[in-house]
Amino acid sequence: MNPMSSFLSQEETSNMGFRFVGENVKISRFTNFYNVNFISIGSDTRIDDFCILSASSASQIIIGNHVHISAGVYLYGAAGIEIQDFSGLSSGVKVFSASDDYSGDFLTNPTISPEYLNVQTGKVTVEKHVIIGAGTVILPGVTVEEGVAVGALSIVNKNLNQWSVYAGLPAKKIKDRNKEILKLERDFLESKRNKPTT
Repeated sequence: MNPMSSFLSQEETSNMGFRFVGENVKISRFTNFYNVNFISIGSDTRIDDFCILSASSASQIIIGNHVHISAGVYLYGAAGIEIQDFSGLSSGVKVFSASDDYSGDFLTNPTISPEYLNVQTGKVTVEKHVIIGAGTVILPGVTVEEGVAVGALSIVNKNLNQWSVYAGLPAKKIKDRNKEILKLERDFLESKRNKPTT
């Protein structure tokens, strides 16, 4: 372990057994992964301290390029989670692709045999240029469309429409979001292509 860095080295990251891992990926030494062979991480992505990424053999967790997953984020990917390019999850965000039935008609939790459960599942997709505010919870089956911003401490229990700002319990649309970041993305990627290699 390199005491000079809280991030895994590229060699350590490559040796973890991910389904795919891109270049220039920074992963905190204090992040926990489950079923790492069903997790893909794109290039220039960063995962901070105390995160949990739990995939399953039935579904994958797919993280795109230039994604930031801040400290204390939990991704429970029993039915699949996809986070697309240039998106970010702020501290304490929780993403669930499966949830127990809270009605009282069924038992709950993973210590119980499946015939006594009624687990609701659905892939969660976070499209490009999405920012999810701190402490927000995203529930199974939701698609957060391109360019959405979600305010802190929100609950996302339905699909959110592109280029809008949402907040609340549950999250409701507040206003439209500026698309200037699409131009900034083009400029940024062009500057990377033109940057001299060392």
